[in-house]
Amino acid sequence: RSLIMAPSGRPNTVRLLFLGAAGVGKSALIHRFLHDRFEHKYTRTVEELHVLEYDTAGSGKMRLEVLDTSGSYSFPAMRQLSIRHSDAFALVYAVDDPGSLEEVRRLRDEILELRGDRGAPITVVGGKADLGDAEGRVLLAADVMATVEDEWDASFVEASARTGGNAVGVFRALLRQVNPPLSCAAWRRRDAVPRRAVRKKPPLKKNNSCVLS
Repeated sequence: RSLIMAPSGRPNTVRLLFLGAAGVGKSALIHRFLHDRFEHKYTRTVEELHVLEYDTAGSGKMRLEVLDTSGSYSFPAMRQLSIRHSDAFALVYAVDDPGSLEEVRRLRDEILELRGDRGAPITVVGGKADLGDAEGRVLLAADVMATVEDEWDASFVEASARTGGNAVGVFRALLRQVNPPLSCAAWRRRDAVPRRAVRKKPPLKKNNSCVLS
């Protein structure tokens, strides 16, 4: 039985790291994808680790880790460690907040500096994509896409945690960048509502399972 070696060097394990300013919807997108629900009340994230296991055809169990980080960046050493040990990066901004896109630009620079020659598979995610001009959208997808794809050589998607629109597409874009690329055919979500992480406690592990195609 062969092992899949992720860029991080951990066999059969892939870690996706979500970064972005506070309030852009990182946690909401993750929870929409994992549990198909949306929390209207904003809760500040410290750090949460979601763990999923796949059954693969030829490589046994595949472990997918999704690390959700705080937008306050109170612990730069912890963030830098996470960047060094992750395999793909979701940089999330909100379409109604130009400052959050500038934060994505800064985070990209930090990732490239820390990763050096190892490279950095980055997907830029436009959150709150359900917003129109009347609801406060100021960042157009076409404009951001031109910068991300042409200048940064990264992937770009827009998604809405509130409606669920393209939440799966965010993870599909991330997993396509992992070597070897992964695609999830069917997700089996738990019925139980997971507990929230509590500040100053270690990240909680949340287990789901899925079958790879």
